[in-house]
Amino acid sequence: MIYITRRERFNAAHRLFRPEFSDEQNLQVFGKCSNPNWHGHNYTLFVTVKGDVNPDTGFLVNLKDLSAIIDQQVIEKLDHRNINLEVDFMSGKLASTENLAIGIWNELSEPIAAMGAALHSIKLYETENNFVEYFGG
Repeated sequence: MIYITRRERFNAAHRLFRPEFSDEQNLQVFGKCSNPNWHGHNYTLFVTVKGDVNPDTGFLVNLKDLSAIIDQQVIEKLDHRNINLEVDFMSGKLASTENLAIGIWNELSEPIAAMGAALHSIKLYETENNFVEYFGG
């Protein structure tokens, strides 16, 4: 078993809030991330896949193909978008980095399996100090 990781980047805006909370409650729970005028991040996404090396190519997967899947399934939907309002796979979900990582996993797991690999993990950096890792399940 071998693991390989592809890094991609995107920029997106979001707001952490619960509509049933008052502005004061949202501020208490989510801090400045509850700004009603949104805020944005320069996200860095690491997608790690696992499997066996193909003896004919020497690859687990062709990274050009993996990049294309990530771009089509995730980056095009997220880059320069409002996560709360414009991203189909985040509809009805709190736009936290944790939920975003789970959503990205759900978008990628089947297309990666169709490549003959398995999705191992999603690592999503929201800031240089804060990131989420998700291993499915």
